[in-house]
Parts: sequence; structure tokens; C-alpha cells
Amino acid sequence: MDNDRKRELLKGLVTGLCIERGCEQPDSEDVDELWTAFRALVNTRPPIPADSGWLAMQDELLQGMIAEVGISTADDAAPSRDDARLRLWRGDITTLATDAIVNAANSQMLGCWVPGHHCIDNAIHTFAGVQLRAECAHIMEAQGSEEPTGSAKITGAYNLPAKHVIHTVGPIAQGRPTARHRLQLAQCYRSCLDLAARSGLTSVAFCCISTGIFGFPQEEAAEIAVRTVREWLDTHEDAGITVVFNVFGDTDEAIYRSLLFT
Repeated sequence: MDNDRKRELLKGLVTGLCIERGCEQPDSEDVDELWTAFRALVNTRPPIPADSGWLAMQDELLQGMIAEVGISTADDAAPSRDDARLRLWRGDITTLATDAIVNAANSQMLGCWVPGHHCIDNAIHTFAGVQLRAECAHIMEAQGSEEPTGSAKITGAYNLPAKHVIHTVGPIAQGRPTARHRLQLAQCYRSCLDLAARSGLTSVAFCCISTGIFGFPQEEAAEIAVRTVREWLDTHEDAGITVVFNVFGDTDEAIYRSLLFT
């Protein structure tokens, strides 16, 4: 997508959001500044219906931006040395075309509301589009309560290259995980895989659940993740699911490489 088209789309999208919200429109032609404004506005937009023309512009923008970065599949992930069911891939999970990607959600299940926040929940909701928050709101309204830690829900992925998003709420460990936190984290992985199997999915990409602002130590979280997934696959041999562990930074990549390739 060339910059002129991106600018045109962003100006139209931001104008629509500012009219909807009654806020002042930014006076800028800079694509990066317009993107920052757009992201902040959609991050804080309530799950209300959107105009079809606005949605068409949003979808063109997001799909174009993802394609620009490049889309990867489970086949692009490196298989574990001794277990091809487990793979490792480093990159932006919003560009991964698996049957499902896993989102580390909060208990409200409506995405991150902090403008431009660098968490996976924010990234997934931003690049999926406002349709995702609307679907999550519908699910939560029907449920009538917050999502329990360790459970999972499945939605569409909208503008993401994945087919679905599986949302799970990890434990808030704050750097000091208890035995209960460890059990809850393992349950997140089992719940996601149970849901994937019931939905007929064959590839699932996991983020590093609870290791961000929820504060679960990275190495221990990875050990729980790999052990739990391996045990689940061993007891569900007919599921035929390939699991991709998605990492973004150096530390997580080194940890998962030591668990999967040594």
C-alpha cells in the first residue's frame, strides 16, 4: 500500500472517529501521526456499530498494512528437534496465518483500552479491527460475568491473517507466582487446546501468556507452556494440532530455543 493511499484512508477514518466521538480532528498530513491518532481512537472506542463505509476503509487499511509487513504460516516456524508437533516462530503474531492465534486477554475480554499500549491484547484488537471488540462484547454480555482465569473463548479474526482468535485470561503473578498461579497458567494452555480441538482447528499459535504486565517470570512460564502443551498433545493424539510458540524478543526466543532444540 503506497503512502498516499494510506494517508487518504487514515484521514477518512480519523475524521469519522472524531465526528463519532465529538473530538477535535488532528491537523496533520503525516502518516505516522495519523496512524497514532487512529490507533488511539479505536483503542478507546466502545463496542458500538460502525458505518459500513468506514468499516470498508478500515479493513482495506489494516489488511494492506499486514500484507506490507508479510504474512507467515505455521510451516515457516522451526519444528522442535524431537517433536514436530511443536514449533517456534519469532515475529509479530498479527502477521501469522494459523487456524488460531492466542490472545492474552484481561478478564473484561474487550481488549486493551490504553491508547497505543504495547501489549499483545492491544495489537491484536487494533489489527483485527473494531469488529473484534464488538464480538467480544456480545460474548461477555451473554455470559453476564467476567471471564475466569484459565478459561478461553474463540472469536473471528477479521482483518488478521489467522482464521480465529482464542482469548484466554492468564494469572496475575506480579513476579511472584504461587502454586495456584502455576496451575492457572497451565489451565490456560489446556483450555485453548480443548477449544481448538472442539472447533476442528489444526494449528494454534500461542503468545507468552502472562509474561507481560501480568508479571509471570518468563523462564518458568515457558517451561509450564511447553510441558503442558506436550502433555495435552500426548493425550489427544487424534487432534492433529500443530502448536507454534510465538516469541517477540531475544529473551523469550533464547528460553524457548533451549526448551525445544536442546
